[in-house]
Amino acid sequence: MPMTTATLFQKLHAAGLISDASLEKVSSREKDELISVHWELKTLLYLGVLLLSSGLGILVYKNIDTIGHQAILAFIALVTAACFYYCAKTKLPYSTEKVASPNPFFDYVLLLGSLTFLTFLAYLQYQYNVFGNRYGLATFIPMVVLFFIAYYFDHLGVLCLAITNFAAWAGLTITPLHILESNNFADTRIIFTGIAVGILLLAVAWFTQRRKIKLHFEFTYTNFGTHILFIALLAAMFHYESSYFFWLLPIGAFAFYSYTTAIKNRSFYFIVVIVLYSYIALGFVVLTVLQSISVNENMLLMAMYIGALYFIVSGIGLVLLLIRLNKKLKAHDSL
Repeated sequence: MPMTTATLFQKLHAAGLISDASLEKVSSREKDELISVHWELKTLLYLGVLLLSSGLGILVYKNIDTIGHQAILAFIALVTAACFYYCAKTKLPYSTEKVASPNPFFDYVLLLGSLTFLTFLAYLQYQYNVFGNRYGLATFIPMVVLFFIAYYFDHLGVLCLAITNFAAWAGLTITPLHILESNNFADTRIIFTGIAVGILLLAVAWFTQRRKIKLHFEFTYTNFGTHILFIALLAAMFHYESSYFFWLLPIGAFAFYSYTTAIKNRSFYFIVVIVLYSYIALGFVVLTVLQSISVNENMLLMAMYIGALYFIVSGIGLVLLLIRLNKKLKAHDSL
């Protein structure tokens, strides 16, 4: 059991090593100890940025007829330029390592500037159709700018926006316009693009770690790459239902690779992600097999009972597995 300051001084007092007055001072200080509200303030500031950007959008939408498009664009551009100018003037020198924010408000001003920049480009496209039907170009430009901002100013939030734009750009570039218009996102090109995007993001994460360029960005790349690749592989298995076993192999191989990496890095978060995606894949296989043996009413009823029993037992086993893996990680941490 960890020993607190108060407990330590109580033992010293019991041993006659400190006076009653000293013990009273320590007890009073323990009661009046300051509580950190760091994360609460960060959450409120991020919510403030999102509410401000949302409020500007609502204000523009409700008063668009009286304000005018040019005035709205000028205002958004002014806010964007002011945010970037402030960040450029106050930022610390660039480094391939992590650069601390010069003040508590820097990150939030930069995030606001990035969001208003995206709003500016979206408004240009919506009102004046400056990019025409070249949707790939409309996502490529903000993608490049956001990646530059993320690295130049060292901002994880902007990096997430940049990766999201990259995924959108990759999907729009290979997707014919008629697929977008019909909202048919089950097209195989989107599935294979997702696989390529996931692999590329994981490769960038590996390169980031190997070359030690913004090492704290590695988790973000790995997180996006892992989720995108698992989802794309599962979508391929669902889409090619007749050859699902073929897609089970890369899912299993990637799960094993990710698991060994997660154990090495002591990351319980990625272990949970891997286990859940693997559970979905295994559940699909079980349901597919049960469906294939349901040739008559009796077999269908039996398959339903087996399926229900499987999900009950496997759900309990899933929880026990995660508890065991968590204990395994904690045991390694204690070494």
